[in-house]
Amino acid sequence: MTRDDVPPLTADRPGTGSSRTRRAEASRRPVAGAWLVLVVLAVGVAALAGIALTWPTGPRVQEDPTQAGAVDFVTATVVGAQWRTCDGTVEDVEPDGTVPAEVRCLAVTAQLPEGVADGGTVEVVATAGLAPADVPPGTRVVLERYPEADGQPEVWAWGDFARGVPLTALAVVFALLTVVVAGVRGLRALLGLALAFGVLGAYLLPAVVAGENPLVVALCASAAIVVTVLYLAHGVSLRTTTALVGTLAGLALVTGLGVVGAALAHLEPVTSEDTFQLSRLLGDDGVDVLRGVFLCGVVLAGLGVLNDVTITQASAVWELRAADPGAGVRELFTRGMRIGRDHIASTVYTIAFAYAGASLPVLLLLEVYSQPLARTLTSGAFAEEIVRTLAGSIGLVLAIPLTTLIAAVVAGGTPHAEVAADRGHVH
Repeated sequence: MTRDDVPPLTADRPGTGSSRTRRAEASRRPVAGAWLVLVVLAVGVAALAGIALTWPTGPRVQEDPTQAGAVDFVTATVVGAQWRTCDGTVEDVEPDGTVPAEVRCLAVTAQLPEGVADGGTVEVVATAGLAPADVPPGTRVVLERYPEADGQPEVWAWGDFARGVPLTALAVVFALLTVVVAGVRGLRALLGLALAFGVLGAYLLPAVVAGENPLVVALCASAAIVVTVLYLAHGVSLRTTTALVGTLAGLALVTGLGVVGAALAHLEPVTSEDTFQLSRLLGDDGVDVLRGVFLCGVVLAGLGVLNDVTITQASAVWELRAADPGAGVRELFTRGMRIGRDHIASTVYTIAFAYAGASLPVLLLLEVYSQPLARTLTSGAFAEEIVRTLAGSIGLVLAIPLTTLIAAVVAGGTPHAEVAADRGHVH
């Protein structure tokens, strides 16, 4: 046998590895992924058990305190609008605190549908701030009809604009574009979104109204949603499971930070007229329920952002491993965090400006009042948003390195052939 006949001991083909390496990878694969599956199974079982135990079995309030049944909402069509003079009310108060005797108001004449008040027309006073150009003939509006009661005549009042058609059209455009651009994965994501809102409408909201612990309800609902949505949108794989574990860990961090932040900041559950009315409708323990509702909001707000960053980090690490079969855990983590740092910077801006945009009317109101900045930021309404924003941001910042580390360990212990077969951007 000549030297040329001796098979090389090294110099394996790129991407294939020696038989010893392949055996080592195969032996590490169960260890790398089995514990992830166990975590997901444990969380899934706990979420289902929690949902079963806290499922609302009946209404919290037997009688409707708002007497909403005494009001009929009728969709009508505007046929005309003109300025008139009306008596001043507390809504027309002047800057000096006085209420004018007369104010200019917009009287809107609307055509009722057939079968309602003989299909005639009614005249109502539109809400302040509207002009005739805002309600041209043909505009669809919702009117409130108060039937005769206790000798009082029937009363019609302005309700709102009928926005069903434009909002539905916008939603359809969004769904079509998502499917056209993202294909089948986009369709699965839309199905997951529909299921998520189904959980919120069928379980979370009724359970909170029925008096169940809002934080427990939010955690159970969020866990069920994230497990279902991630696997539905991105498929069942180790990569998706890695992102799922990172999301669940980040969700636990956000929840803990929300609880600590609410306690340290002494957040009050009733900070506006809406929350005051809600506390009354929830019954004698409405204030205590609202404390849990804030934490419920913290959990739900953090869920979407965490889902985004964890699935992106897991995908990035998988792509790095597929591109470099020889990359180890340390190298995968280091490279993945280079991407993660950029993602942290951009996502933190996204969270902050999303809350700022939603709170812009309140910001403008406080600017008009010329309150000191420190007092403004520490007021009740703003303190809630700050705690919610910071809890979500801290959870996001910590979830990225945690998810990257988990993905590096799992991807590094998975055979290259399986990593390459499971590659693909899943953002």
